[in-house]
Amino acid sequence: MKPILSKAQLDYMKAKNMFENRAKVLEKEIENKRAMLEITQEVMEELVQATGFHDAYNELVIAENALISWSHTTIKHEKTYRENREAIDAMYNNVNSSPEKRQELILLSMKIR
Repeated sequence: MKPILSKAQLDYMKAKNMFENRAKVLEKEIENKRAMLEITQEVMEELVQATGFHDAYNELVIAENALISWSHTTIKHEKTYRENREAIDAMYNNVNSSPEKRQELILLSMKIR
C-alpha cells in the first residue's frame, strides 16, 4: 500500500524531479556546446536559461521552503515536539545555516505521515 503524502510532500517530489530532469538536459547541452566552443560565463548563463534549469531551481527552492514550513506546523501536534520544543524550534530557525542541515530537515520532512 502506498503511503499517503501531503500536498507539500507531493509538490516537493514534483519540483525535485523537474529539477533533476532539467539538470540532465543542461549537462547534455553543455557537452554539445563544449564540442564546438569554449564554455564562457555568457554561454553558461544562456544555457541555464534556455534549458529551464534556472526556473526549475527556483521552483525547487519554493517547494523545499513550503515542505519545511508544513513539517514544522505538522509536528507541533506531536508529543515529542511538546517535550523538545526549544531544540526543535532552534533546528527550524537554523535551517538555512548550512546546506547539510537543510537537506537533513527536508529528508525528515518527507518521512512524516
